[in-house]
Amino acid sequence: MISAKIYLAQRLSALVMIPLVCGHLALMIYAIQGGLSVEEILSRTQSSIGWFIFYSSFVIAVSIHAALGLSVIAVEWGKMSPKWSYHLGLVVCFGLLAMGLHAIWAVTFA
Repeated sequence: MISAKIYLAQRLSALVMIPLVCGHLALMIYAIQGGLSVEEILSRTQSSIGWFIFYSSFVIAVSIHAALGLSVIAVEWGKMSPKWSYHLGLVVCFGLLAMGLHAIWAVTFA
């Protein structure tokens, strides 16, 4: 059984993700319908603190949400001990954070 804190944290991360997913999808639809090339899209995101904050928030919310979900699945379906699932969740969270923030940094400031 998952704790109320984990349940609430995962639902809150989902609430943060909803407008970010909608914004990302709207941006992708705009780019595709506008016929923008990859170069044109990257030229608009380069050195943009706004896009950096938007996508960093997205990566943070997704990392937390995914790590909590995998931790719960590991306990409930995999019969893993809560202690080990906590460590699994931390590894997943920090791994996703590292990869996602690295990619955002490369697209925005490199």
